[in-house]
Amino acid sequence: MQKRIGILTSGGDCPGLNCAIRAVVSHAKLQHDWEVLGIPYATQGLLERKTTSLNLHGLDLRGIDPLLSMGGTILGSINKGDTLAHASEIIASHRALALDALIAIGGDGSLAILHQLACQGNWNLVAIPKTIDNDVALTERAIGFDTAVNTIVDALNRLTFTAASHDRVMVVEVMGRTAGHLALHAGIAGGADCILIPEIPYSIDGVCHQINELRDRWGRKFAIVVVAEGAKTANDSSIAETQNFASLECGMGQYIANQIKSYNTLTDRLDVRVSILGHIQRGGIPSALDRLTATVFGKAAVDLIAREQYGQMVAWQNGRVVDVPIADVVARSPLPVAPDNYLVQTARCMGIYVGDG
Repeated sequence: MQKRIGILTSGGDCPGLNCAIRAVVSHAKLQHDWEVLGIPYATQGLLERKTTSLNLHGLDLRGIDPLLSMGGTILGSINKGDTLAHASEIIASHRALALDALIAIGGDGSLAILHQLACQGNWNLVAIPKTIDNDVALTERAIGFDTAVNTIVDALNRLTFTAASHDRVMVVEVMGRTAGHLALHAGIAGGADCILIPEIPYSIDGVCHQINELRDRWGRKFAIVVVAEGAKTANDSSIAETQNFASLECGMGQYIANQIKSYNTLTDRLDVRVSILGHIQRGGIPSALDRLTATVFGKAAVDLIAREQYGQMVAWQNGRVVDVPIADVVARSPLPVAPDNYLVQTARCMGIYVGDG
């Protein structure tokens, strides 16, 4: 039976989204001969009843498929907080489009909103996880995370050379408002000396002790400190009241730098610089792993629709693709870094300061 399915990308963009779109269209067209409609700008496109027909010939240029290496999303995306205020209109628009199923590619926030809309509107929804934060529950991988880690590691490689040349402490702020997976993975792979994440308390004394140890014990006159944007203020902060990044106009990277500069037991007064990587972490050509993950997830999402198993998200667990209830995913997301996480233990065994746990 021929089906009419929709696909959208919601929330922040990341590398690999186009690979997932490509996989969905290829599998749906070649194996099932279904009609695939791309919905631009997620729920905004639904609200406005806008669609674009996706077909194999439209996804490549003279036999060259650009979607494998193209970052971002050809469908566009939005990150608005007022979507549910228009729930009844969006549900009516979805009904008017006469979709047999909808594939939503999103992170924890987007999937929670779309799941709520699907429940209210009785949609046949299938989800694909994507986020550079890697904090979607019940999956070990999400599209975009691996590329973002590689981007940060590349930046750390470059910053290490300039830090060493000028005897500087380089504080590098990365994304991660509620979870520190990105900072932890990239920090270990990029040779950071300190990694500060939202889940684990830390002290400026601990950070500066690490910097002193590098200098006094090993002769290192530079250091790399990776801090997630959502890290809390230090236990021994000179700021009177404990607060998180939202209360700091300067941002967590500059806050850490200011605290290090004001610390009075450093062996020498240090030159401390800040690099905020910002949205560069969302861009770039998707890595091989993200291309593979997105392709496998896209194929699995179409398989779920073929079996009419709705309300499920495709996920990666224990080396294979599975599907899990979206309701369970949104109930547990965002997924934090556990203080006893094996990567936290690994970092500490490597001599990296990861808080006072």
